[in-house]
Formats: sequence, C-alpha cells, structure tokens
Amino acid sequence: MSRIGKKPIVIPQDCSVSVDHNTITVKGPKGTLVRTIDATIGCEVKENVLTLTCPDNASKELQAKHGLYRALLNNMVAGVHTGFTRTVVINGVGYKAAVAGNKLTLNIGFSHPIEMVAPEGITFQCTTPTEIVVSGCDKELVGQTAANIKAKRPVEPYHAYGIRYKEEVVAMKEGKKSGK
Repeated sequence: MSRIGKKPIVIPQDCSVSVDHNTITVKGPKGTLVRTIDATIGCEVKENVLTLTCPDNASKELQAKHGLYRALLNNMVAGVHTGFTRTVVINGVGYKAAVAGNKLTLNIGFSHPIEMVAPEGITFQCTTPTEIVVSGCDKELVGQTAANIKAKRPVEPYHAYGIRYKEEVVAMKEGKKSGK
C-alpha cells in the first residue's frame, strides 16, 4: 500500500470539498478546481478531513495511483487556499519583460517582441523588468506556464544569458583560453 496515499488531507475552514462518484471538486478563496480519479479508489470527506482508500488486493499500478491522487488532491486544496507561484528571471543585455493586463511581452534578443497571453486562472506580475512572477491556484498550470516562458530563450552556458527559474543554478562553462 502507498504510505503517501494513506495520509489524510486536512481541509482548511474557508475551503470545501465535494465528492461525486469519482469527480472531486475543491472550492476556496483562490478559485475552484475539479479532478476525476480512478473509480476503484475510494474518496471520503469526514469532519474537514479528506481520505483516500485503496482495495487490499490492488495491483502495483493502482497502489501508485493511490499515492498520486492523494498528492494531486493535496495540491488542489493548498492551491485554492493559498495559491502557487513560480518566479522566472531574465538575464541578458537589453532583455526585459512587461505585463499589460493578461498579456506578457518579452524582449529577449529576437527581432520582434514575443507576446504570451496568460491561460485562464494564471496571472503574470513583473516585479522588476527582468523578473516575472507566475501565480495561480493550479500547481500544474503554474509550472507549465513558467516552463513555456523559460522555453522561449534557454540559458546559454557561457554568459548565462536567457530565461531561468529564480532558484535554478546555471552550470557555467569555461571560455576559450589563449595560448602562452
């Protein structure tokens, strides 16, 4: 059995969870999230505690799904309660970003600016011209949106120009050496 799947999920006071067969809806101050889980995994809400159960004779694949669904549901509860953020940093001469409404404009060394529209449930903030904060209640969508921004200009290893996560460490390569 999955050790992670057995752990109960405590639901905060300002959040509500409803279970309809194998569809789970989580509502909170930051938004609403819905996920469908495998029908063989049981889901029950009692006194602000969400628990998932797995049959005793379950296969290894179903046991793995038990832990996966518990982690996904925990992220849903955390997301609608507090939300998730991911910070992306732009490094390069003349590289900058700007936000207008739900549109992100990146000037990252191409002949034209790159414009990205925020998916529904995601907000962009530029704390400085070289730092973008992606936030929302869905952890998957926040991470994927940040990865899409990062993919527009990968970091090159000689000068570290490009787009990276704030906590990411870039492995620098040594430049050319002159002869003696």
